[in-house]
Amino acid sequence: MKFKAVLFDFDGVLVDTEWAIYDAWHRTFQENGQPLPLEVYTQCIGSDFNTWSPKTHLEELTGAAFDWHDLDHKRQQRIEQDLAGEGPMPGAVELLKTLTSLGIPRAVVSSSSHHWVDGWLDRLDLRQHFDEVVCRGDAPRIKPAPDLYLEAAKRFRLDPAECLVIEDSLNGVKAAIAAGMPVWAVPNRVTACLDFSLADAVLSDLSAVQSQFQ
Repeated sequence: MKFKAVLFDFDGVLVDTEWAIYDAWHRTFQENGQPLPLEVYTQCIGSDFNTWSPKTHLEELTGAAFDWHDLDHKRQQRIEQDLAGEGPMPGAVELLKTLTSLGIPRAVVSSSSHHWVDGWLDRLDLRQHFDEVVCRGDAPRIKPAPDLYLEAAKRFRLDPAECLVIEDSLNGVKAAIAAGMPVWAVPNRVTACLDFSLADAVLSDLSAVQSQFQ
């Protein structure tokens, strides 16, 4: 393989966190008599609410104002309950071990906070598999801007074109392209509805990614 590093998005790529987050939002909408189709919600996947906000969307649909501090707390409790016992995505550890054996550096590059990402990496004993972890706050802008991916390439002292990105969201794919990096999309049950024709390849899962390095 020509790639000198592999950069992984976190949520939905390494751990199946996206469904629990979506489901918690979906329930909030349902409790207020409103739908939240995946095709609408996925606008914020891989980025933040500046890209598209479910909070603003619900307020527009209902014409009401909400106590988001209270709702955010309850939603976070739901997410944590739903994710209790969650492990790495199928094929994740095997892929990381394969890349390690090939001497290919690995990084996590996420729009989420270090608190969230580092906590999961430590909990699942995945931190040992990564040379760098780049998160919100490590670069001026998050995805779909290229800043986080460019920061990872800088840390590896590599040309962006030498870094392969593994993404599950359209915002992440756009960020990789803007950074000048090849990108493979690995959709999950939240993002499977998206059009990933911008990506260099679309693979079914991380085991399929691993097969490309064997």
